[in-house]
Amino acid sequence: MTKDEILSILKEAGVLLEGHFLLTSGRHSNKYLQCAKIFQNSKYSEALCGELAKKYADAGVDVVIGPAIGAIQMSYEVSRQLGVKNIFAERENGVMTLRRGFTIEKGQKVLVVEDVVTTGGSVKEVLEIVKSMGGEVVGVGSIVDRTGGKIDFGTRFEAVISMEVESFEADACPLCKEGIPFIKPGSRQIK
Repeated sequence: MTKDEILSILKEAGVLLEGHFLLTSGRHSNKYLQCAKIFQNSKYSEALCGELAKKYADAGVDVVIGPAIGAIQMSYEVSRQLGVKNIFAERENGVMTLRRGFTIEKGQKVLVVEDVVTTGGSVKEVLEIVKSMGGEVVGVGSIVDRTGGKIDFGTRFEAVISMEVESFEADACPLCKEGIPFIKPGSRQIK
């Protein structure tokens, strides 16, 4: 799939929003990628998760895991296309953990997925869970890499599309200086 085809899907799905946004990381941006909208329609999720699954088809993946809530459906769809098990990590008392009887066996090859990567904080937390349980991380995959390829997880990282989307520290945000109110569209609360 070409970059233009991917962008066309993202626009058609209503994923790319413009305005003033407070990101989960606490940073501000004039663009927001509401990747959850991809999963409202299986034609979008199947196509985009399929692109990611192709990138890891020869990696010997045993388990796909993603952080709740954004990557639950993505983890399922990537795992379905790879023909492997999927699980998700979620926060309990503010700490990313495995619950619901989910486990990773020692030596299992694990692919960590996230719908959109901005700072990679949630992914890094999931990577720690995988490593602490003895899993072997084969890589990280996302639909959108907002860093333009600048993030380093210490392992292979593949994105369906990489784009540099500008973001600002709250105290240096030009949109705030212009008095433009922000919205917080994500699923996680800022502390």
